[in-house]
Amino acid sequence: MNQMINNSQKANINLDTTSQTSRPGTEELVPSRYALRIGEIDVLVVSDGVLPLPTEMLGHNAALADRETWLGDMFLSKDACDWALNVVVVRSGAQTILIDAGLGLDPDLNLPKAGQLVRRLESAGIDLGSVTDIVLTHMHMDHVGGLIVGGVKEQLRPDLRIHVAAAEVKFWEAPDFSRVHMPAGFPDALRAAAKRFAEEYRGNLRLFDEEYEVAPGVVVTRTGGHTPGHSIVRLTSGSDRLMFAGDAVFTVGFDHPDWHNGFEHDPEEAARVRVRLLKELAATGELLVATHMPFPSTGHVAVEGDAFRWVPIAGTTNAT
Repeated sequence: MNQMINNSQKANINLDTTSQTSRPGTEELVPSRYALRIGEIDVLVVSDGVLPLPTEMLGHNAALADRETWLGDMFLSKDACDWALNVVVVRSGAQTILIDAGLGLDPDLNLPKAGQLVRRLESAGIDLGSVTDIVLTHMHMDHVGGLIVGGVKEQLRPDLRIHVAAAEVKFWEAPDFSRVHMPAGFPDALRAAAKRFAEEYRGNLRLFDEEYEVAPGVVVTRTGGHTPGHSIVRLTSGSDRLMFAGDAVFTVGFDHPDWHNGFEHDPEEAARVRVRLLKELAATGELLVATHMPFPSTGHVAVEGDAFRWVPIAGTTNAT
């Protein structure tokens, strides 16, 4: 684990000009990307922005008083808060892999602070045409939306491979929203985004059932729960390991892993998956990155009584 911590803190990713200053006109007041290495694998966490959403969605099965106590302890508003939205770029061998694709356009849902991925990849010097593979943890709008923005597909390689669980594609042919707890408008927007993505990229899809090695040391595994085909990505190189957990883990899930997130299509199974993954992470000491953990969303998991504790990596020396 010490080796892993040292590598994560001193690494300098080599994805084109990532470590250089942003191009003129794209400077931002806060960091939007974070570079690290997992053995021989380059990793770049990129912020797509934040999603302002009702706090009820953090644990809609919890008692209001319990939820408000947790929000107060975290110095968060009782009504709404910003959820981080992160994606990851991985380089393993000759392959450049994008894990998830951000929100893209805002379909009248009042989410103006997200959808920054394409611009931020450009400012990092990463050409969309250099991406050989995309891995989708699932097909919710904030994970596929960046691919259906006008002009994006034309910049991608014709032979681009998009890896997604077969169960996920099947689910979105007739999605069930009977157990979610979302604000009005979201189900329709999610259906529309998934349908458009599937239609536009059907020829690029590479489906897997349970597990698939996308590149050396880069393995995608279906977990289910959040959606039937929800998947995580494990990176392994030498003694270093990192898990990108997608939407299996949210900030509140460390203290209250049994609380149901409003976007979960099978909340009970999602909670079981969350506990299993957090136990695994605590046991191995490997790094965790997750879609909606606060940027740079990189740290470790420890057991805390009957729950868990999030331990962010020390400092942000690799943030740019």
